[in-house]
Amino acid sequence: MNGKLPISVFIIAKNEGDRIGTTLRSVRDWVDEVVVVDSGSSDDTVALSESLGARAVFNAWPGYGPQKVFGESLCRNAWLLNLDADEEISPELAAEIRALFNAGAPPCNAYTLPILPIYPYQDRGHPWTAFHHPVRLYRRDMAGFKSELVHDSVVVKTGPIGHLKGMVRHRSFRSLTHHVEKVNGYSSAQARVLVDQGRDPGLVALLLTPAFAFFKQYVLRREFVNGIDGIVVSHMYAFQRFIRLAKARELHRLQDRKK
Repeated sequence: MNGKLPISVFIIAKNEGDRIGTTLRSVRDWVDEVVVVDSGSSDDTVALSESLGARAVFNAWPGYGPQKVFGESLCRNAWLLNLDADEEISPELAAEIRALFNAGAPPCNAYTLPILPIYPYQDRGHPWTAFHHPVRLYRRDMAGFKSELVHDSVVVKTGPIGHLKGMVRHRSFRSLTHHVEKVNGYSSAQARVLVDQGRDPGLVALLLTPAFAFFKQYVLRREFVNGIDGIVVSHMYAFQRFIRLAKARELHRLQDRKK
């Protein structure tokens, strides 16, 4: 493997030609394999991925969890590292992972990675806002993604979970317009899940959820360190939490009318 680590990186993507290059360049020099699962890009996502050494495979969009389960099935190594097409491994995290494997077999079956949000108007994110620490590096025989349409988290079957300190840099949206578009699409999927679970949001939830969500993002997730920009991001999070409930209520009313 020419000194590369026995890790397969897999990435799900669609129309990420303007961003996925950064993701691929952050890992291609030190991992054995990179797989891109494309769900029908109309831009140069596939061509760019292949030019940077990744193997691109088409799979029609089945939902977040199922697409990542499919990505796992394409990988040839026992250790997997999942990244989104708008993320990159920081040099500090790359060095930390290298040291982990160079010391011998990693002692844990899975590792959490801190996700650092970076907004379009920032050169770098503030480390205090790295509140999310999902499992992204794991042994495929000991852990794997849940096959859920919206919540694409890794379940660790057995063994200890380690915690790495280096950051995954996450540039989630290209602009506020793009942020609204992502919220619209994601909240529709979330609303469908809520309805399928039998949940019908009422007055209290619709009234209080936005306020609690803003407080959670601005205070508990420390967006206040980003000043006015943190207020904007916190309002966007509150809107996302509200609109998914409003859409779920709408779906319930539409279903009731058909009865």
